Amino acid sequence: MRLTFILLFVAQIAFSQDDVIADVKKFQETINKEFSDPSTSPLEGKTLKKFKTLPFYDIDPGYRVVAKLHRTDGSDFKPMKTTTARFANHRIYGVLEFTLNGKKIEIPVYQSKDLLSNPEYKDYLFFPFTDLTNNEGTYGGGRYIDLRIPSGDEIVVDFNKAYNPSCAYSPKYSCPIVPSENHIDLAIEAGVKYEGHH
Repeated sequence: MRLTFILLFVAQIAFSQDDVIADVKKFQETINKEFSDPSTSPLEGKTLKKFKTLPFYDIDPGYRVVAKLHRTDGSDFKPMKTTTARFANHRIYGVLEFTLNGKKIEIPVYQSKDLLSNPEYKDYLFFPFTDLTNNEGTYGGGRYIDLRIPSGDEIVVDFNKAYNPSCAYSPKYSCPIVPSENHIDLAIEAGVKYEGHH
């Protein structure tokens, strides 16, 4: 799983609409650069050579929400199934509570045991989700959003930065499977689309 663009997460809550659009465009530029670079891209061969840009939904500031983070103290790390025989060690760090398109959502967010020992990523949170666009515009296995642990109890979740796991593009990657409790019963038309031809 690629993590180079998680540094694009912006902790500032009060963003203007123009700021949101500029922030998402920066994310899009970064992920496109990663996919263009043979050393970081999950694409290979002709697909990599032909790559120009990932398909994105139009940027919609309405998909940027401020969530309440309810921390889950003392939760145990447990094996999370992946797309291979490997298991990823994660624990539920907390529950995100927010309203999206008029629907109240409470959904877990996770912390990786492996990343805790890495100073660069020790405050990294893993937010996988599925929604009603899967197999209808987005990858069937769901998407991810990279977050950072906030100093307070509010955290920005921008679905415009939702991206596909690397295993959507190549079977050589081992990606965590989105837990069933992380399904959102909405069509979240934001973030990276999936053309399904890789």
